[in-house]
Amino acid sequence: MDGTQQTQATASGTKPVSIYTTVTCGYCNMAKEFFQKNGVQYNEYDVGTDLAKREEMIQKSGQMGVPVIMVGDDMVIGFNKPKLMQLLNIAAQ
Repeated sequence: MDGTQQTQATASGTKPVSIYTTVTCGYCNMAKEFFQKNGVQYNEYDVGTDLAKREEMIQKSGQMGVPVIMVGDDMVIGFNKPKLMQLLNIAAQ
């Protein structure tokens, strides 16, 4: 296994979404639940097991903390629900 997991959801946004995670990260799980609830398709990279993706995440974000979420070219560090809603054009419920 290469640490990459793609989750298909019922709807797809116009921007590609990627999330760098670890299995023990509570905020990563919250972000993934948010994506699934809102039908957002995303690629997940487990940086605990995938060293290449860990290096990629560090190069992009300048840090080792997770989650690091990419929405197109926009980066969100941590689970920032309002920012993700804005970037993904998800209306408040």
